[in-house]
Amino acid sequence: MTRRNSVLLHGRVFTTTCRRLIGGLCFTAYPVRLCDRFWPGGYVSGLGPALAENIVAYRNEHGPFKSRAGLKEVPRLGPKAFEQAAGFLRIRDGAHPLDASAVHPEGYPIVDRMARDASCSVSDLMRDAAQRQKIQLAKYGTAVVGLPTLNDILSELAKPGRDPRQQFEVFAFQAGVEKIEDLKPGMKLPGIVTNVTAFGAFVDIGVHQDGLVHVSQISDRFVKDPAEVLKVQQKVMVTVTEVDLPRKRIALSMKAAPTLGPVAAGKTPPGPGRPPARVPQVKPQATDWFTEALNRSKKV
Repeated sequence: MTRRNSVLLHGRVFTTTCRRLIGGLCFTAYPVRLCDRFWPGGYVSGLGPALAENIVAYRNEHGPFKSRAGLKEVPRLGPKAFEQAAGFLRIRDGAHPLDASAVHPEGYPIVDRMARDASCSVSDLMRDAAQRQKIQLAKYGTAVVGLPTLNDILSELAKPGRDPRQQFEVFAFQAGVEKIEDLKPGMKLPGIVTNVTAFGAFVDIGVHQDGLVHVSQISDRFVKDPAEVLKVQQKVMVTVTEVDLPRKRIALSMKAAPTLGPVAAGKTPPGPGRPPARVPQVKPQATDWFTEALNRSKKV
């Protein structure tokens, strides 16, 4: 898909991560609401903090924007910035029904043609599923507008301004557990995986110090690679097995019935058919010539 083709929908080229896509959707709370409580310039293509402030200042002086085209009147918001940002900025009750959708202004003529061919208005096309089903997308394809983009436009007509995020799951840390001193071995706590390594995973349990789930404590079955079981931002339930306050270290386990204490931190106790671990013999350290001479002098 070409760059020009992709710009027709804000989720096609200018947003490479979900975070950027969501950042654009934040403006639906008010006609182009920017910088009132945050500046999302890092999440919207074409907008930096200065341009975001200019949009807010212009809106405060002239009132709510009536259309996306009105954004072109904002000082220092040139054609390139408009091309990149327009698909992110939603205008509710705007001059064009698509101003509140994710369809980029460059895609408006295509939708207008669809509505004319269906002998209805754009608003009717957005409300009536039967009218949309009659649309033959192949008629509207060009060298720069392919079928994938047309399908995206049609999907947006069905649910204009939809939130692409999955249903939000409420998560809360254990009440009353706010610092490492609140932890006790045996506590079962909800947590979120913050990092996955070859030797285990770090889990945030709400005490400003991530705990470690050693690879041997991830599951009751054998786990060779923690990444096969866990991923960052995954919600998990863990058991506190050890708390080392002086070194601020927290050992956690995801086993059904974990062993509490240092043995849970990756040191598997001997089981049936498993010989006890060898205890290395400590060899006496050789003394240097000065200490040896001093010791001899004491014996004389």
